[in-house]
Amino acid sequence: MENLSYSKAIKEIEEILKYIESQEIDVDVLVEKVKRATELIRFCKSKLKTAEEELHKTLIELEEPELTEEEPF
Repeated sequence: MENLSYSKAIKEIEEILKYIESQEIDVDVLVEKVKRATELIRFCKSKLKTAEEELHKTLIELEEPELTEEEPF
């Protein structure tokens, strides 16, 4: 899943859902689709957690007063 983006993963999840909802599906195919969807969901959760942590870190940095170096006289 190296080259997978969050947007592509979401799109693939949506396609899997449409496929499952629109057809009578063989149990073996269903199992494979559910496994893939589970992998994609885990990937998306990880991406969201990373983004949340980065945003939190950025917001903390913005709240901290800037340290300015004073020039010696």
